[in-house]
Amino acid sequence: MSQAATKHRKRLEPDTRREQILECAVRLFGERPYADVSTTDIAKEAGVARGLINHYFGQKRDLYLKVVKRMLLMPGLEESVPMTGTLRQRVERSVEWYLDTVATHGKTYVAVTGSASVGSDPEVERIIFEADNVASLKTLEFLGLKVEVGSDARQRAMMRSYAGLVKATIREWIRGGTLSREEAHLLLSEALITIVRDVFPQLAQQAGPERDAPKPAHKKGKDE
Repeated sequence: MSQAATKHRKRLEPDTRREQILECAVRLFGERPYADVSTTDIAKEAGVARGLINHYFGQKRDLYLKVVKRMLLMPGLEESVPMTGTLRQRVERSVEWYLDTVATHGKTYVAVTGSASVGSDPEVERIIFEADNVASLKTLEFLGLKVEVGSDARQRAMMRSYAGLVKATIREWIRGGTLSREEAHLLLSEALITIVRDVFPQLAQQAGPERDAPKPAHKKGKDE
């Protein structure tokens, strides 16, 4: 093996170990409540010293926040799903990919997106909000709406609302068993198609202010 190849392998080794620890944390936080998982448990599962977890991630809460981001952002859509075909084809393929990805660690996804994850932790809530925003924008870009995305805060709000539907649907499928995989796919696909095909065009016809920040109240005139 060449000296360059050896150097490259050594440089990547910490990243590989970090990923191993994160994967073990993902698994354990799905199997037990947050309070019942310790960094010692995670270290034992990963086969590393506990100090290495602190070195890479900090405290348990910091590692948990990394798990939340991993579960919500689900990187890889653009690399795994062709950005071609009709709206329906792209939506159905993207939903299929998402459900496949969630199924790998379904219990963890339900745990970190539920209200009982770590109580009403503002940092967790902030991460979930930001992840929903990023995932929503990436989804719309994937569906061919890159130009329109970001120009109307109402679109972003609707997509975050759709993200709430996604979480609730996956909980019904993974935890409750009240929806089958096929039914979850049908609901999420048809809802997203309706939003993009029917709701957004109607939204574009309605004059509405940007709503990222509250607007001062004013009296309506006779022409309003």
